[in-house]
Amino acid sequence: MDLRQLEYFVAVAEERNFTRAAERVHISQSGVSAQIRRLERELGADLFDRSARTVTLTVAGKAALDPARAALAAAGAVGQAVTEVTGLIRGRLAVGMVVGCTITPLFDALAAFHRAHPGVEISLTEDNSDRLAEEVRAGALDLALVGTATAVPPALEAMTIISERLVVAIPHGHPLAELPRVTLRDVVAHPIVCMPPGTGLRTVFDDACAAQGLQPAIALQAGAAEAIAHLAARGLAAAVLSDSMAASYRDLLTARVIDDVEAPAVLALVWRSTHSPAVRELVGHCRGAFTARDPG
Repeated sequence: MDLRQLEYFVAVAEERNFTRAAERVHISQSGVSAQIRRLERELGADLFDRSARTVTLTVAGKAALDPARAALAAAGAVGQAVTEVTGLIRGRLAVGMVVGCTITPLFDALAAFHRAHPGVEISLTEDNSDRLAEEVRAGALDLALVGTATAVPPALEAMTIISERLVVAIPHGHPLAELPRVTLRDVVAHPIVCMPPGTGLRTVFDDACAAQGLQPAIALQAGAAEAIAHLAARGLAAAVLSDSMAASYRDLLTARVIDDVEAPAVLALVWRSTHSPAVRELVGHCRGAFTARDPG
């Protein structure tokens, strides 16, 4: 028997269908069937009951499944061990980024990684922070840039990029701009425009309101700081942003720190604890890119 036959056997066992298994391993159904038949002849037993519409494992097939998976995992570990020694990185990296992100050092890090390791296929997707963090935990993403209300989301490694206080951003001359000190109660007396649920900044704001028993009127929501700022600049609502987000719109808005919200909004790079050299290498490039962005 060979590893290819074991791979096809596991694919059919998990898919319970020869056609889907063939699509998964990228060969024809007849090719999968032929290799499974060869494996069964070598083992001297049928591995599948093919009499029903859905393929099921025989007693022999059930006994063989876990050892087959273990053999494939061991073969993968051999390749990874060689990779660790030689520094050769190949394969795929799935990267996530919070919707509306304009933090360009991530792009610099991806470009530097690609130049150093052109054999690695990189994918990049956008989503809200909660879903991105969950996908990293589940292994669907290798690494993600997320907004969070905590420095290190549960069960993940993290590198903090930005940790800032919340501010309210309003047009020049707005009543909030004239107050000597702006509190959360002052802010929620006005309609609010902010990030949608599932984002780190919104979580900080919602948690602060809940802690004080306040119920803000969320008039408008947008996933990008630029949209939030321009909606606020037109007098539609008071914008809740982080300090650096608001700083880009000083010509349009006055930003005031919300004095009694001390919990920061955090932008962080998150990944699972992993032995993957590709992930470790990309994290290293990210450290370099974000350090270069803020030498202080």
